Amino acid sequence: MALTPQDIGRIANLARLELSPAESERMLTQLNDFFGTVEKMRAVDTAGVQPLSHPVAAIQDIALRLREDAVGEPDQREANQRSAPAVERGLFLVPKVIE
Repeated sequence: MALTPQDIGRIANLARLELSPAESERMLTQLNDFFGTVEKMRAVDTAGVQPLSHPVAAIQDIALRLREDAVGEPDQREANQRSAPAVERGLFLVPKVIE
């Protein structure tokens, strides 16, 4: 898929950009190079290749360093809600904004 100068003009218009002719030509070249790279990647046969959860997993085992899920701060809900104009059952009450 190759873009034309008209495509660049339309994209610039939609993005509310004002490009000089030199900038427009540079964008055309860069975007066409990008789409060329994408086409090369799409041409690679990946049938039977399992997706990786992490790119490094292809060359070594990954061990995630997870920490224990522990409470780090005390529950201060009541103290935080004291200054609220309206609270009900532990929830802040606010005016209805969508009808």
